[in-house]
Amino acid sequence: MKQGLGTQLRHLIELLDGAVAASYEEAGIDYRPRYTPVMRALAAGTPCTVGQIAAAAGITQPAATQTVALMLKEDLVATMPSPADARQKLVRLSHRGSALLPRLQQCWAATSAAAASLDADLPYPLSDTLAQAIAALEQQPFGARIRAARNRLTSTGALDEQKEKS
Repeated sequence: MKQGLGTQLRHLIELLDGAVAASYEEAGIDYRPRYTPVMRALAAGTPCTVGQIAAAAGITQPAATQTVALMLKEDLVATMPSPADARQKLVRLSHRGSALLPRLQQCWAATSAAAASLDADLPYPLSDTLAQAIAALEQQPFGARIRAARNRLTSTGALDEQKEKS
């Protein structure tokens, strides 16, 4: 039986994230892969708002907020009030985060080379396929595609036939 798209994606993430997490551990770095988009966004040294981090990292603002909160607990980032608006916090790398950056960049280079190796082993590079899938879903979200499919199946009676078979 062919696995569904969500199951395949979760399994792929498990395979990739597990290996990346293991590579940090092998390098003697106590670090979670989910921190990488935030670390990269802050690597230039310019403090950013959580919204700016989310935009630069290509993640949602709630994901950025949760990740920054975890990173604060591990002393990888620090916050300070924005000089422009004291109600807004700016996030920057802490001393510990800055000191860790060169070792992380070495790990990221190895991960990037491994990703290129994976792309080379596939008939279509996974990175290109994922970029195309993201672009297609930005044009028409998956929820809209589900609703359209449900409407087509309902109008043709195919959905009712599926229910009767169940």
